[in-house]
Amino acid sequence: MLTLRQREMRSSRMKPVSLGRHRRNCSVCAHAQRIDIEAEFIAWRSPAALAEQYSLGDRASIYRHAHALGLFAKRQRNVRAALERIIEKAGDVSVTASAVVAAVEAYAKINANGQWIDRSEQVTLPQLFERMTRQELEAYARNGELPDWFADWVTTDTKMLRPENG
Repeated sequence: MLTLRQREMRSSRMKPVSLGRHRRNCSVCAHAQRIDIEAEFIAWRSPAALAEQYSLGDRASIYRHAHALGLFAKRQRNVRAALERIIEKAGDVSVTASAVVAAVEAYAKINANGQWIDRSEQVTLPQLFERMTRQELEAYARNGELPDWFADWVTTDTKMLRPENG
């Protein structure tokens, strides 16, 4: 259960921001390197590190600015950048091989728009039979012979997956 303070914070984040007021009071907006700060935030650079590097007081100023200008949505669409950082650091830090593989696998499934794309298709046996031509169905009915392509769709797992080249 949320405390009163947590509810207030959550509701204050939902309220629209007056951009004019924000720009007048925001240290990030007034900063000469604002564009760089925003780009690094979107690229998943730590807000605390940004605040320190650009002498902005603390990370709260970065978060307020990002909220006011809608940078969180851009950052979320750029999750590939966060995964790139993990993958790049794999040689520098102590991580398990499975963590690196998981990051690479996740990276491969995220498109340039930050959308998760599952590159496999699940197919049921009835759907496979629906894809067969009349001649293939007749051959199966006569002698149990399946078309050559049929085996490419069926795996030894309980799922049926579309082949990578198909």
